[in-house]
Amino acid sequence: MSLLDELSARQIASGVQAGEFSAEEVCRASLDAIASRDAELHACLQVLEELALAKARELDRDRAAGRALPPLAGVPLAVKDNMNLIGSRTTCGSRMLEDYESPYTATCVQRMLDAGCLPIAKTNMDEFAFGSSTETSHFGKTANPWDAERVPGGSSGGSAAAVAAGEVTLALGSDTGGSIRQPAAFCGVVGLKPTYGAVSRYGVVAFGSSLDQVGPFGRRVEDVALAMNALLGEGHDPMDATSQDCPVDFLEHLEDPVEGLRVGIIADFIDAEGLSGEVRSAVLGAAEALADQGAELVDVSLPNVADSISAYYVIGPCEAFSNLARFDGVRYGYQEPGCATLAEQSAKSRAHGFGAEAKRRQMLGAYLLSSGVYERYYHKAQKARTLITKSYERAFEEVDVLLLPSSPRTAFKFGEISDPTQMYLSDMFTISSNIAGNGSVSVPLGLGEDSGLPVAVQLQGPAFKDRRLLTFARAVERGFEAEGRVAPAFAGKGGEL
Repeated sequence: MSLLDELSARQIASGVQAGEFSAEEVCRASLDAIASRDAELHACLQVLEELALAKARELDRDRAAGRALPPLAGVPLAVKDNMNLIGSRTTCGSRMLEDYESPYTATCVQRMLDAGCLPIAKTNMDEFAFGSSTETSHFGKTANPWDAERVPGGSSGGSAAAVAAGEVTLALGSDTGGSIRQPAAFCGVVGLKPTYGAVSRYGVVAFGSSLDQVGPFGRRVEDVALAMNALLGEGHDPMDATSQDCPVDFLEHLEDPVEGLRVGIIADFIDAEGLSGEVRSAVLGAAEALADQGAELVDVSLPNVADSISAYYVIGPCEAFSNLARFDGVRYGYQEPGCATLAEQSAKSRAHGFGAEAKRRQMLGAYLLSSGVYERYYHKAQKARTLITKSYERAFEEVDVLLLPSSPRTAFKFGEISDPTQMYLSDMFTISSNIAGNGSVSVPLGLGEDSGLPVAVQLQGPAFKDRRLLTFARAVERGFEAEGRVAPAFAGKGGEL
């Protein structure tokens, strides 16, 4: 087993700071784990060995000189490949950006590096984050560490798989409609989508600008809390107009009791069509674990949330069409050779540079923004968004958090879902949180009795109450640890290190 399979982010940083092992030793353990395990998984698109070792040696020199080390010193980090990092390519899983070299470093990535993380790898993803399975990547699919014939979820599937397989301790993903929480559920790790505006998106290639949010993956709730401290530590980012100042210590109340606090249960979600029996049992089990710790279970309703998927697949494609218009083969992206005119070059570059799902989303967005259609659909979608947000506001007047599934089922097999509409339903429980902008977290609850695959629950909280959200996540984790049901740290089948 690797060093990373046994130690949390806090334990790694403490060990490096105490001299129990060096940051370079941790770095090499991470690189060795990737070398041993990633041939089967394909979680990483680019391994950043030189960058990672340079950072590790810098930390070791600082320790030898007696200088204080940052809080995440020596913790291996993977970064979804839609986030810029100097010294790496940023491909977004697309042929369009196959050779694009990052000209600067995204704020979220820089803050993790400033906290001491080692930049180990850039991870695979659905092309431009369009997907729920990491099958649409131009560079090939990523496998689920629990079963290589199954998807890891998407679009941040590479980041979730890398953490689940013990290749890294922390990873960053982006979530536009569930792209952190759904792969976290499929791979058996913790995945947090913070409140919209909590984490800077500067340097992250945009999909849906009013929906996108960056968040961390970890094997433990505490790991995610430590990552959030790093991501929010320096406050507002002037490079992102949506960035908010959130001076919160996510560790401060992590172990607080939940006694007397209220947990909302949504009957329509528990009995939803398509929800598997073992996922339903997981949600009910999590509710029982919270009730055993003194939380009050309250039935609530979200009357407008059923419209979330419809609203999302209007707003999302419209914003994607706008954001991806820049990739025309002239200023950015793949450039088709041998074209006689600028118009031909742009048309052929886009036709051959984008994959099928990226084209589908952009064509849908172009149609929805066309004259006569815009008023009929886009305006209504924005009105639905307002109603959905108000439904959440009313619910959070009654309860502190909501408890619901992360995904309707466990990880499915490659090629099992070919209908795009059915694939979109994979995010049926996650999209509403992006529409409303509030924070959500997926917490693993061990393995399903029927499938033997990871099952998980989702907690949703009010906007900018993400610290309290993690308090509840930790309570769920604590309740299941007592029963020995939390998934083991290493899910892969690679050799000993």
